[in-house]
Amino acid sequence: MSVTGNIKIFSGNAHPMLAEEICHHLSCDLGRASTGRFSDGEFNFQIEENARGADVFIIQPTCPPTDQHLMELLIMLDAFRRASAERVTAVIPYFGYARSDKKDRPRVPIASKLIANLIAKAGAQRVLTIDLHASQIQGFFDIPVDHLFAAPVIVKYFQENPIENLIVVTPDTGGAERARAYAKRLDTGLALVDKRREKANVAEVMNVVGDVEGKNCLIIDDMCDTGGTICKVAEALFKNGANEIYACFTHAVLSGSAIENLTASHLKKIIVTNTIPLGESAFGLLEEGRIEVLSVAKLLASGIKSIHDETSVSSLFI
Repeated sequence: MSVTGNIKIFSGNAHPMLAEEICHHLSCDLGRASTGRFSDGEFNFQIEENARGADVFIIQPTCPPTDQHLMELLIMLDAFRRASAERVTAVIPYFGYARSDKKDRPRVPIASKLIANLIAKAGAQRVLTIDLHASQIQGFFDIPVDHLFAAPVIVKYFQENPIENLIVVTPDTGGAERARAYAKRLDTGLALVDKRREKANVAEVMNVVGDVEGKNCLIIDDMCDTGGTICKVAEALFKNGANEIYACFTHAVLSGSAIENLTASHLKKIIVTNTIPLGESAFGLLEEGRIEVLSVAKLLASGIKSIHDETSVSSLFI
């Protein structure tokens, strides 16, 4: 599909700062729109400029409160479809409900598929996202999906701030492919933590596969929610003789008791990206230097430009 209209960037209430930063890299202004709410809490959205024939990109991670931000996205998509935008792309840096991607127990939904259907039905003609929890979620969409990775941003950070005697660690078997890619690009070894739950409501047993004794460990994951798993992994590494333990994850959900868990953990430093705005509860760790936030705005801006220009996004994976 060849798009002739100009790029127009709009944002919901989920992460306007990221949208502003993306606009800075694209040398354009953020689109004007009303994103208020009625007194009963309903989202009151109105586009305040002409969008007819435009190539529209809506920046809206579906981060907590997930349902609220998802509903905002759906309403915005509908508004631009009805405003005759030539193409509407949903830019979803963090895709919520991604963990509900399979029917692994009786009588449970596959919420990821439902959300994909809703986004397409609302008017999205394309999706741009970063580090899906499972790559096969792309197949849930009946519209094109450009799946970017935060790896180039994170790898660059560790290349510029090298850690001696480093080994990359995956916290579960499902993340082995991701961790292997980091280990290859950072030219380090790879270790795996095998999680096993012996029975319901009993703490998981952590078995470390690989030699981490005396080494500095970097735990790689796509997201951190309550921090329970990553803290248990750090404890297992510590008990196996690891020296300094670092962690990096793309999506800093950090819900529930996450900050308390991370504060009390063996983690020396945590690297995250700004796909999700960092909550106020994390500011203490930020001030202490235990959390550092890397920006994916330039990566997303490059993806948006490639989509608009109809060029390949594969160069962004390097």
